Amino acid sequence: MEENTKKNPFKAFITVALSLAVAALFMWFALKGMEFSKIAGYFAKANYFWVFAASVFGILAYWFRALRWNLLLEPMGYKISTSNAFWTISFGYLMNLTIPRSGELARSTALFGVENVPVEKSFGTIILERVVDLVCMGGFLILTLIFKYDAILAFYDYVTKEKERNAAPQPNNNLYFILGAFVLLGVLFLVMRKRLKKFPLYQKALGFAKGIFHGLTSIFKLKQKVKFILLSLGIWISYYLAAYLVCFALPETSAFTFADGFFIIVVGTLGMMVPASGGIGAFHFALKLGIMALFLSMGKNPEEGGEVGLSYAFISHTMQLVIMIVMGMISIPMLAKARAELVKKQIFK
Repeated sequence: MEENTKKNPFKAFITVALSLAVAALFMWFALKGMEFSKIAGYFAKANYFWVFAASVFGILAYWFRALRWNLLLEPMGYKISTSNAFWTISFGYLMNLTIPRSGELARSTALFGVENVPVEKSFGTIILERVVDLVCMGGFLILTLIFKYDAILAFYDYVTKEKERNAAPQPNNNLYFILGAFVLLGVLFLVMRKRLKKFPLYQKALGFAKGIFHGLTSIFKLKQKVKFILLSLGIWISYYLAAYLVCFALPETSAFTFADGFFIIVVGTLGMMVPASGGIGAFHFALKLGIMALFLSMGKNPEEGGEVGLSYAFISHTMQLVIMIVMGMISIPMLAKARAELVKKQIFK
């Protein structure tokens, strides 16, 4: 397992460089045509009490996620400490600020160090978490389409030219190519399966895949299904409140409704999904466009909406970064302490 977790320094450097380049590109799009003095003016009059209140729910989401992770590991015979789960999650988010999506593996590796849960099994549960989170995100998207369809339509009409709307769709052959490649790989695997069994690397890969499968299927063996659903809702309600409460920090967004909050969390989440370091740039650009759309639906000036959106994004994203960095830095000595305690227990067994 150690061989699989070792990093190629050059590959890591290229990954970080690309993610920073993506962040810089989106930040350029976000700041294009904006006067930073105006943006700074919004910061000066912001009420940071609401930012602090939002940060409480941001941290609470970590705790709910730790409790939910314990439920997913329990069917596989692992009862982990909630505090260890909490700090490994914090460490994972910190690692995501370096290499996008590296936090998932870092989180599994950290948990192995303090709880001896095999990396492949905990990694499988993390993939499962992402699937569940995608379902929850889909719920917010449906609510947005129901309650804020006018904002989406207004923005579409604003940015889309008539000729683009009437343009004939171009056939997409990429899907057929991808499906064909998967079929070909499947046939090759079936043909070569017996020969592959002789290679140690294949056996390791197969064992890792089985561990992930056990993690993924743990949801079907949950003993406390209702608690799992409630914790999943708790995570996303916390995310929602962390995003919505920041609206009250700015006078221009303080009148936003609960439905506007649905729109903001969907737009912000989509921005964070872009492979840029910590969502930097992509989140800002997404919120700039998102709040511009809300202003359009209210009959307000879209240019002002872009300025307000960018200001909101800087405040909200900075809050998220502070949480990730502070909680992540605290997690390092906490995990080291837990690791030392585990080693001590193993020695005196």
